[in-house]
Amino acid sequence: MIFLNMHEMEGNITRGRPKGTYGFRYAEDKELAMCSLFAVGSDEVSSPSYAWDGLTRGDGPLLLFQYTHSGFGYFEQEGCPPERIGAGRAFLAEIPGPHRYFYPEEAKEPWHFSFILMRPAFILPHWRRFLERFGPTPVLPSTSAPLRLLNLMIAEASAGRIRDAYLASSYVYQFATELVRFRSSGPAGREDWPDKVLAIAHYIEADYARPMSIDQLSELVNWSKYHLIRTFAAHTGLTPTDYLNRVRTEKAMELLHGTQDNVERIAEQVGYSSGSYFIKAFRGMTGLTPGQFRSGRDRLPYRRVFFDEKPQ
Repeated sequence: MIFLNMHEMEGNITRGRPKGTYGFRYAEDKELAMCSLFAVGSDEVSSPSYAWDGLTRGDGPLLLFQYTHSGFGYFEQEGCPPERIGAGRAFLAEIPGPHRYFYPEEAKEPWHFSFILMRPAFILPHWRRFLERFGPTPVLPSTSAPLRLLNLMIAEASAGRIRDAYLASSYVYQFATELVRFRSSGPAGREDWPDKVLAIAHYIEADYARPMSIDQLSELVNWSKYHLIRTFAAHTGLTPTDYLNRVRTEKAMELLHGTQDNVERIAEQVGYSSGSYFIKAFRGMTGLTPGQFRSGRDRLPYRRVFFDEKPQ
């Protein structure tokens, strides 16, 4: 096994995503059919020299999923005009293929993105099914399960925890599966939420680190507390308090894997008043203490928090 860290930018972490590209080259097990992880990473580019042509690359066959956190770049397919890939938008490309993606000269800020490169064996049907519904340049919430899993993979790669082909294979297959789950139960369900339910969800997702009460949320949408709790739970499957704890837990997971901050500091960053309360809430959501999660004994319990946008 060879673990490659290709141009890691040391010490530069943004929102729990270590910057750098992490590649994986494992000896194949001839007796077991496994998915292959080629590379994951998070990068920030600001030069027009960043340009890739899908027909001239020699490292295929590969599937590329690349998601923009801030700034923008362009993705162009043969016979189609270039599409602007701004914040919250991804592009999917098969390599080799008639496409190119690039950072434009007119851009005023860096293009910050995360990505995963995978071999197509065993996951191409999942990939194609997602494309059927959303096309090659979909919009995904940063809180969606595929993005949460990609963030986790980058953090795990940065920490050197993806140590064998079997774990890498499980991540690849899970990522492909989360794309299909997003296709069937992601944005479509959320789009059916009433405007005021969406407003509450967006408020929680944006301000989760601040103190928040049911009274505040009630005033936000001019509903009684009883009507707020009943209506929000009916559409999301969670009470507002549970939804807030879920968002805080997911943010804490990113920080636990992506930083060396202690429990008290992470509790403060995600909105808990004390480390002890944070530990209790985290354990209630995941079945593990933050320390157990950080140490790596988290595989099965972590999957329990890959919720649909609307739990079934």
